[in-house]
Amino acid sequence: MNLDTKIQCKTLENVKIMGIVNVTPDSFYPGSRFMYVEDALKQIEKHIQEGADIIDIGGQSTRPGATLLSAKQEYERLEPILREIKNLPITISVDTFYAEVAQKCLSLREVWINDISGGNIDVNMLPFIFSEKPLYVWTHSRGTPATMAQFTEYSNVVQEVYQCAENFIQQCHKHNFNKYIIDAGFGFAKTIAQNFELIKRFEVFSQLNAPLLVGISRKSMIYKTLNITPQEALNGTTALHTVLLLKGANILRVHDVKPVKETLMLLSQIEQNYI
Repeated sequence: MNLDTKIQCKTLENVKIMGIVNVTPDSFYPGSRFMYVEDALKQIEKHIQEGADIIDIGGQSTRPGATLLSAKQEYERLEPILREIKNLPITISVDTFYAEVAQKCLSLREVWINDISGGNIDVNMLPFIFSEKPLYVWTHSRGTPATMAQFTEYSNVVQEVYQCAENFIQQCHKHNFNKYIIDAGFGFAKTIAQNFELIKRFEVFSQLNAPLLVGISRKSMIYKTLNITPQEALNGTTALHTVLLLKGANILRVHDVKPVKETLMLLSQIEQNYI
């Protein structure tokens, strides 16, 4: 027996929790929908009290099959809540793939731009990011939410996602831009089997030498595998979060902050006191 086995993870004290607040009526998980400003503010307060480091606000659903809103429609949903939290002393991320929306949000306060399309839906997004230099979350995806299910053909999903991320990072270096985070895009133009393959080999993404964000909270890879609903998928989410933390995830984008905080506390006890 090998008695020297250790947890293979990055320092857990540097892991950040991103709490989801969707200003939408149609996000796949009903518990994340907050169409009224008052309700969204209460959820933000709850996330912060439970230990969130970042609040991610989305103005339209990006679930597979969702129909795109215009930039104008999306911003009309985001603006009221962003004005209310203009001076809130916590990192705010805006989930958008429109450069126009990103620009307007940044005019209200400093925000991260979390783009699930990796700059592919709006050709103006990456030029805007390279010019204005907000922190940018690049996500691997194909097509749009309405069409992404048609683009799941890969010869090697891990290798191809890694190569796309590496190509994006090279673009960043050419534009003297270094404020990026990489998201492998679980659920975006991926089958359930491909999502699990990404988890199985997730540690390879650490070779990108970039912060790694993971968004698997309550997604279909969990509830369809377990034959349950998104409302019942918290336990499965926590199990996969634990695996991904051990494989190098730096930021977890979640619907439920408290369980992640508790998971981190327990893993940190092992890392700090028993390794």
